[in-house]
Amino acid sequence: MTQRRDFIKKSLVGTAGIAIGGMGFTAKSYGSILGSNERITMAVIGIRGQGNGHIGKWCSLKENRNVFLKTICDVDENLYPERIKKVEEAIGTRPNTEWDMRKVYDDKEIDAVSIATPNHWHALATIWAAQAGKHAYCEKPSNHNVWEGKKMIEAARKYNVRVQIGFQNRSIANVMEAIEFLHNGGIGDVYMAKGNCYKPRDSFGIAEDSLPPDGLHYDMWLGPAQWRAYNEKRGHYNWHWHWNTGNGDTGNQGPHQFDVARWGLNKNEHPVTIASTGGIFGIDPKECSQETPNTQTSLFTYEDGKVLEFETRGRYTNAESSLNIKIGNMFYGTEGYMEINGSRWKAFREREKEPFAGSGMATSEIPTDPTFLAPPGGSEHYANFIDAIRSGDSHDLHCDVREGVMSSDLPELANIAYRLKRQLTFRGSYEKFANDPEADMMLTRVYRRPYFVPDEV
Repeated sequence: MTQRRDFIKKSLVGTAGIAIGGMGFTAKSYGSILGSNERITMAVIGIRGQGNGHIGKWCSLKENRNVFLKTICDVDENLYPERIKKVEEAIGTRPNTEWDMRKVYDDKEIDAVSIATPNHWHALATIWAAQAGKHAYCEKPSNHNVWEGKKMIEAARKYNVRVQIGFQNRSIANVMEAIEFLHNGGIGDVYMAKGNCYKPRDSFGIAEDSLPPDGLHYDMWLGPAQWRAYNEKRGHYNWHWHWNTGNGDTGNQGPHQFDVARWGLNKNEHPVTIASTGGIFGIDPKECSQETPNTQTSLFTYEDGKVLEFETRGRYTNAESSLNIKIGNMFYGTEGYMEINGSRWKAFREREKEPFAGSGMATSEIPTDPTFLAPPGGSEHYANFIDAIRSGDSHDLHCDVREGVMSSDLPELANIAYRLKRQLTFRGSYEKFANDPEADMMLTRVYRRPYFVPDEV
């Protein structure tokens, strides 16, 4: 337990996980930094679902981090009245509305944008933001395909902007503690990680193509994706289950657990081999337009032989491990194993039945200090983004764009192996498959002008 106590004392500089983004500032010292009290003006792009959550998070940081939400942007104008009311009630001012994100980027007052569009828009929206000099918080997966993730990294570096990817586990104190425990040899040499995405989902049905509803700017909604007629079963939220716009549940909920798995394995490179198998079970394809699998098992092997396993179960299922994990991770080492379920974790030594380390143990040793400027509960990852903007250093981000892309690439590589129905060998340094032009073509897509990710960002 000594290692764990030392880690708690060093890393939990405030119980929000990481006060001022892990930079160790107190409220007093934070206020003395040049420009630290200047207001950061933001816009949220994509305000349905997760974007609605983004609105709440940025509004909650108005007082704590001096964040001002100026504009909300969505191609569906039907969402505006409810979201306007939410912002007005939270911060007392009425936000501007735009349906074309390019107008948001033209606004010189906006310092940063928060991107919660469908997956197929993530990369281009982030690249446009960087080109306009805006910092960007982008939802997972950071990219819809592998090639455009590389371009996101290039854009962030070229224009010197902070780009945070929405892998919130990176800012959860207990998860950070668990990963540090692994990296310090808590269960010996970690040779295998597993991620679970067990989310039973029913059929969402099928419908005829139709005209888009009034208020929806459909051409802009499609953006970089290939043209197709509007269909309500391929639209809001259901876009996840079609390859043109989504990545299935392996690339929807899955990226969070892929990220924790890769983080725990301490792998900062791509895997060498990828295999993935599965299908659509329990749903009649004649009665549902779903294209992505609801059941999928993926296996990745790294150059040193270590293994990352990922399982998606979209039908009825039990949970796994003593923590009853449906959405979470397991790690296996030469001296034991560890389970992570949300912010709870347990580590077991060899064949012992009781954990010898885990969350909630020795928490009385966590120091408290009323001068720490902790963000409101649940907004640690968002606050970390704001703190990194002020510091001007991407190293202060808990999930810089490169980290986010490396983790987002994993489900995308798995989906290529699944769709081609064969094991693939990947040359990570080139980001190409070994002697497999068919697979290489699936690392990118055909973009629809003017919504294309350029070769030169």
